[in-house]
Amino acid sequence: MLHRLFCVLTFCALAGCAQEGSAPTPAKVESAAAATIERPRYQITTEAVFSAADIPAYAGSHDAIYAHIDEHIDYHVAELQRWLRQPSVSAQNIGVRDMAEMVRQDFVDLGFQEAELVETDGHPGVWGYYDAGADKTLAVYMMYDVQPVDPEDWLSPPFEANIVEHKAGRAIMARGATNQKGPQRAFLNALASIIAIEGKLPVNLMITAEGEEELGSPNYPQIVDKYEERLKTADGVLFPMSGQNLAGKTTLMLGVKGIVYFEAQATGGDWGGPRTAEIHGSNKVIVDSPVWRLVKALSTLVSEDGNTVLVPGFYDDVRAPTEEEMTLINGLAASWDDEMRLGLYDVDHWIDNLEGRDAIVEAIYTPSLNIDGIWGGYTGPGTKTILPHTATAKIDTRMPYGQDPQKQLAKIRAHLDAQGYEDIELRMLGGYPAAQTSVDTELVQSVIQVANKYGDPPTVNPRIFGSAPFYQFTERLGLPMLPAGLGHGSGAHAPNEYFVVEPNEGSDIAGLAEIEKAYVDVLYALSL
Repeated sequence: MLHRLFCVLTFCALAGCAQEGSAPTPAKVESAAAATIERPRYQITTEAVFSAADIPAYAGSHDAIYAHIDEHIDYHVAELQRWLRQPSVSAQNIGVRDMAEMVRQDFVDLGFQEAELVETDGHPGVWGYYDAGADKTLAVYMMYDVQPVDPEDWLSPPFEANIVEHKAGRAIMARGATNQKGPQRAFLNALASIIAIEGKLPVNLMITAEGEEELGSPNYPQIVDKYEERLKTADGVLFPMSGQNLAGKTTLMLGVKGIVYFEAQATGGDWGGPRTAEIHGSNKVIVDSPVWRLVKALSTLVSEDGNTVLVPGFYDDVRAPTEEEMTLINGLAASWDDEMRLGLYDVDHWIDNLEGRDAIVEAIYTPSLNIDGIWGGYTGPGTKTILPHTATAKIDTRMPYGQDPQKQLAKIRAHLDAQGYEDIELRMLGGYPAAQTSVDTELVQSVIQVANKYGDPPTVNPRIFGSAPFYQFTERLGLPMLPAGLGHGSGAHAPNEYFVVEPNEGSDIAGLAEIEKAYVDVLYALSL
């Protein structure tokens, strides 16, 4: 449904304006935006398909380093567990600084010439620099914070990092196992083995680690500020991650959506409702409700089904698919499995029953508006009949390439004002634009070569539906940026998050040893 009617009940406040016993007449007001706004549809105008198989596999072999990894794999597993057993919940400030110090000390132990905490207006960052005297320099982005947990929802305590038997094999179950401590510590394990055998790395490294990615990276720019000119000299940026699904298929993502994360709050005031504290619920008969006001205000933002945003200009400024992105989407569509993905999320169907390539294009090029949580008043056990004085919702919008966070929030503000909700307070908690890297860059080509060495050619996704502050590299510093790595994990932001360290026999999923060997190859491929 592409429009909605706004019903306004008009009550006369003056005596005698309605006949005694008569009912107030509802007046229907149609929003012009509701009648005209539709989600954009982008057409794929080429049948050309990008094929990673056309890129030759990496031919190098570093047998002594591989052997060192195999010989020390139990210790390397323990290193992952050490990181995962240190809580670092940024939203609740649990163990964050201790984790930052652990990261810094690990840089020191690896022989980084520079390893220091970087103070910000929020949680500290960590800077590391390894000078190998090499011709090439790789920047590495890391995040050391994790999402909050509800321990009773977990099969294994979230900060014990126990080895569990999973359908994919033996796995570490812990908060941060796959997002992102597990893959990142695996990368550092690979560095340790290279240094142990060769005495130094094949490339120089610059690492910036933040402790606020799960908060929207509000202060990450301050970390980049301090090292901006040096970071600009890097040849590319790697974000270690687990890039394989349960079937062992590897996917590379060349970009991310941007995000605006904000709170919307209704509080009693001149418009009505209690100003400073809850009152007895029986007063609702003659007192306005901030909770209802928030619900009504939010309902004006979207169509009846919640899938089309009715904010004027909300879908503007999106950069349409480029020719390169179209070929990547065609390649991605060849392996896209709607049934598998729907099952992963326990969802019956995509909106509008989209399928295949149409679903991919919608997900990449359409901005979203999502309510993450909403609350007000009493939500505990039993009854407590109150009329709350305030209500709040946490909301995020994921923005395709081309949209600006501040402009998007300003559009929402203007829409609420136009609908008569000037009193609804909006508080921006974080935000940044989208990021994109070309498949033709040396960084991406090198990683594809390594992926081809270890299995079937990877699927290359032009942009995922999630967000990360990669714009700091692609837009601000002008560097190619690639999240990449073998291995499988799942459950990010959810209970029972896991990272496979020893897959089942015959599986195409890389175990920890193979993950680390692939990182070794990536560094040497980039050094050429």
